[in-house]
Amino acid sequence: MITRRQFIAVVGGAATWPLRANAQQAGKLPTIGFLVPGTASTHSQWAAAFLQRLRELGWIEGRTVVIEHRWGEGREERFAEIAAEFVRLKVDVIVTGGTAAALAAKQATSVVPIVFAAASDPVGSGLVASLARPGSNVTGLSNQQADLAGKRLELLRAVAVGIRRVAIVANVGNPAAALEVSEAQAAAHTLAFDAVPAEIRSAEDIAPVLDTVGSRVEALYVISDPLLNANRFRINTLALAARLPTIHGIRESVEAGGLMSYGPNFPDLFRRAADYADKILRKAKPADLPVEQPTKFELVVNLVTAKALGLAVPPTLLARADEVIE
Repeated sequence: MITRRQFIAVVGGAATWPLRANAQQAGKLPTIGFLVPGTASTHSQWAAAFLQRLRELGWIEGRTVVIEHRWGEGREERFAEIAAEFVRLKVDVIVTGGTAAALAAKQATSVVPIVFAAASDPVGSGLVASLARPGSNVTGLSNQQADLAGKRLELLRAVAVGIRRVAIVANVGNPAAALEVSEAQAAAHTLAFDAVPAEIRSAEDIAPVLDTVGSRVEALYVISDPLLNANRFRINTLALAARLPTIHGIRESVEAGGLMSYGPNFPDLFRRAADYADKILRKAKPADLPVEQPTKFELVVNLVTAKALGLAVPPTLLARADEVIE
């Protein structure tokens, strides 16, 4: 695993890079516009996995490639601004993560190749025509987050025995969240849960919304997206204070104090996105590169949080976990 400190050492403080990194060589070297949807503190491992794989493929920043690196900070208005900036800079390929950021890039250009490292429902969201034949300037990797909604609720019930009411916490401004909300509500109905919507539109909504639903539910199902990922410490702190167990889609949220997560390995998805960028820089067309799906799924359990909540995690579940935080 690449730590945040190692990542910062690798990229040399990417968050403060000038508008045009290595401008002297930018006209000679291929350029990647790399939009990470979160912040350096929340998404550094994902970005580092992409950069490390690029180096393995022979793309050395400043020598064989220029990387215009931007942090989206979990704010969708930033995605559109950065995508437009990449188009003005005439980058050779845009690489990003998340459905909203990929859609912003697609809206900004129909010419520049776009690679999404992790998108929910790429076909349903309009990113690609089909997984096998993307059909335009966009391709990448699906994260299948919505498909795992039922599994997450089953895991939550196995630990928080007897719960009946679950809040579905989602950034309603993210088009990908709507699909997972629908899947989570359907799964909740099947499992005899009452699903209570907890709609977030900005970071300022998090505290009041959780305060409102906290007294009405017994657990939180937190839908992963750039906004909520960037504020995962705040969400988990509020949940713990209200004594609400949480289930997430990314392991990083469990490292930040959440109870459990089940979902794809996002650093692996970003690593594989580098292979797409490599092929495109070597003249492959996005339309000819099928969308791929995750190959690694992880169950992560935080025993420290479980103890604080007074929950006993079944030994059988711990035996299945890919990582247990103690």
